Amino acid sequence: MSGLSLYRGFTRIAMPMARLLLRHRLAKGKEDATRIGEREGIASLSRPEGPMAWLHAASVGEAQSALILIEKLLSENLELRILVTTGTVTSASYLKDRLPNRGFHQYLPLDCPQWVKRFLNHWKPDIAIWIESEFWPNLIFETKRRDIPALLVNARMSANSLRAWQRMDGMVKHLISGFRLCLAQTEYQAELLQNLGAMNVSCVGNLKYSAAPLAFVEQDLEALQSEIGTRPVWVAASTHAGEEVLASSAHTALLADIPELLTIIVPRHPSRAVKIETTLSQRGHNCIRRSTGKRIELDTAIYIADTLGELGLFYRLARISYIGGSMSRHGGHNPLEAAQLGCAVIHGPDMENFSSVAAALESSHGSVVVGTAQELAHAIRELFEDRGLLARQTARAAAVAETNRGVVDRVYAAIAPAVHEALRGGGVAGS
Repeated sequence: MSGLSLYRGFTRIAMPMARLLLRHRLAKGKEDATRIGEREGIASLSRPEGPMAWLHAASVGEAQSALILIEKLLSENLELRILVTTGTVTSASYLKDRLPNRGFHQYLPLDCPQWVKRFLNHWKPDIAIWIESEFWPNLIFETKRRDIPALLVNARMSANSLRAWQRMDGMVKHLISGFRLCLAQTEYQAELLQNLGAMNVSCVGNLKYSAAPLAFVEQDLEALQSEIGTRPVWVAASTHAGEEVLASSAHTALLADIPELLTIIVPRHPSRAVKIETTLSQRGHNCIRRSTGKRIELDTAIYIADTLGELGLFYRLARISYIGGSMSRHGGHNPLEAAQLGCAVIHGPDMENFSSVAAALESSHGSVVVGTAQELAHAIRELFEDRGLLARQTARAAAVAETNRGVVDRVYAAIAPAVHEALRGGGVAGS
């Protein structure tokens, strides 16, 4: 029996376990109680009439990349509606006020065959577009079985994912061959996908290059600038466990030369903020959390930005950024978000998730790679002390981002024939 058959057989009888998982996630704040039915394929909205594309973006990072493609699809196809699915509360919150008209969000159902069928029976998409590489076997199998054309866009596969799929008795070949077109982020990723069995693979660039600059609220920026005054500021963005201590050690090392320094930490998961505050306070830092509403005072050493969707605000406040998730095992986060906003880029050695982006920045001297708190402090000190160096590095990073802004046009040109062919049939609710 094939790996796919075993998987489908197991998930067919696994609904009680899946419901337990949902309850557990709900108790931990990882599910939305008001929309939990969507995770079982129960739609909370009616299907609008007319042609519909279904676009799946796993979480916040993929959703950020997808937004500019969604806008392009809607502007080029005036009758189109786009159903956007994600699997996390944070991504739903991110998309809530950012999706354009004719775009709407639902949570992706867990990968139980009955729930997947319920989801597809209701929405009847004319075409499916998956962003990056979250492969759910039942969803892909049922999409293929219904002859819904499926496209894989901005595809990438980490080394861990590659090893995992290679062990699964050819299941990945059956799944990935279900995509009629695969657009890889890099030529290397294109080669990996071809070796796994993907059809019609090409590389037109990384869609993350085309993402619009992160949004911010002008009044919030003015208020924080007033509180900070002329203090030098740097930001440790999208940090994971251990990186806050790294930032705090760098802060301490810098105080002798920059006594008024303010460090802003934006944790990747804001739910960790209280723990971060406790840890850093025990290390002797005067910390405040943004969610408390307290003002930044002269004696505030570390400002913990424990809110969602405000990274654009903090990149605009700081001239120097450390990109979190880059010290070990997390693969790093998007450095172009900082580069677009004139923020100098520093990151650790692990940028697997953004390898081509990181390589382009490094080769153009638009970033600095560090491996320890001491190296981080040294890099920050140099940038604060040498304004010419800071200006050159930020300009080079911004140039890398700007040069590649046209990726969305190349992506759309590649998928447009399939989109137009699929939408000519134009689904209608209830058909």
